Amino acid sequence: MNPSFRVLVFPGGTEIGLEINRALRECKEVRLFSAGSGVSNHAPYVFARHFVVPGIHDPEWFPALNAVLEANAIDYVFPAYDDIIVALAENAGGLKAKVVSSPLETCRITRSKRRTYERLAGDVPVPRVFPDASAVEQFPVFLKPECGQGSQNTHLVHDRDRLGPLLREHPDLLILSHLPGEEFTVDCFSDRERGLLFCAGRRRVRTRSGISVHSVPVENERFRWFAEQISRRLVFHGAWFFQVKEDADGELTLLEIAPRIAGTMALHRVQGVNFPLLSLYEQERVPVDIRPIHVAVEIDRALVNRYRHDLAYRAVYVDLDDTLIVNGRVNLDLVRFLYQCVNQGKPITLVTRHREDLAATLKKHRLTGLFDEIVHCDASACKADHMLGGGDSIFIDDSFRERREVAERTGMATFDSSMIEMLLDERV
Repeated sequence: MNPSFRVLVFPGGTEIGLEINRALRECKEVRLFSAGSGVSNHAPYVFARHFVVPGIHDPEWFPALNAVLEANAIDYVFPAYDDIIVALAENAGGLKAKVVSSPLETCRITRSKRRTYERLAGDVPVPRVFPDASAVEQFPVFLKPECGQGSQNTHLVHDRDRLGPLLREHPDLLILSHLPGEEFTVDCFSDRERGLLFCAGRRRVRTRSGISVHSVPVENERFRWFAEQISRRLVFHGAWFFQVKEDADGELTLLEIAPRIAGTMALHRVQGVNFPLLSLYEQERVPVDIRPIHVAVEIDRALVNRYRHDLAYRAVYVDLDDTLIVNGRVNLDLVRFLYQCVNQGKPITLVTRHREDLAATLKKHRLTGLFDEIVHCDASACKADHMLGGGDSIFIDDSFRERREVAERTGMATFDSSMIEMLLDERV
């Protein structure tokens, strides 16, 4: 592959886009970009090169996106939202970059649950679709949009009195048979010539807003059977997944298929299956060999904090005891920040009153060579006397007294360890 592979994630702020970011950010082959509409989202916190373009329902979205692609010499666009998959596939001929996706027909069929069920009926078990409310003989039934995602506007309906008003308010909802059992997602990878190369399931233990936030691997020979049956009826290029759920008798029934990356594909990524990178290889027609490690692992996802701020600094002063080394262990967040400064060319000065052999302590904790300068003060010395950067520097220390004195004498911003996360810059 081209060692300078330029990939734009669109939109970058979805859970899908964030997983693509995590999967590709450290890959030597890839340089990442992002685009999305001008609404509050997380993309600017993880993509150093993020561009605002109109949403796909705006008539100007396509020329605006093309302008970004051309100006940044983008090689590939990764769609990171269901509607955008179809929009990009339909406009692929005029796009200034290639789309990492499956063929247009697959994208269109899988975007519609009705068309998906019609295509796969007879090949795999699919839910019963009732033509209207009068056809429902037994409750509960499940209502969902034909082109929905993330469990939005879905309803479990237990009686006819509730069914009628819901359908009048949302006439586009599908009426489906209720599947009361466990739900599974099956992550897959297909090569357009070699067929299905990878297939592995995960159980959705806990979900939030339709996103699996706690998931564990599950082995079931039926997953592979489903994947092979689906692959006979639809053509996939690269990563895709499908969801199944048990009916009242425990039989797996198809819920949906999506020809894209899933956010919780991270569970298999950490086992050695990097779906976004593999999908780029597939587009380039590079032969791949998928060999995951076999280890018991599960994933649990929660909110993460990232920040934007207007603090500018050119140098860092940091304390050792109870700051960089706490209870005999290196503070990982702080050392991560210090290496961020190394990458940015910002000098780091260690200012410490360490009472033991300082060189031996730094060697023990593998910190030798990290600092541009080391100031070893005696017990009576004032740390502020050794700080020349003033407002152009920052000081990190666990002691409030030390921070207050330095701030008052030098005017520099001071931090304790709980504040370090504000300083981390994870954009690539």
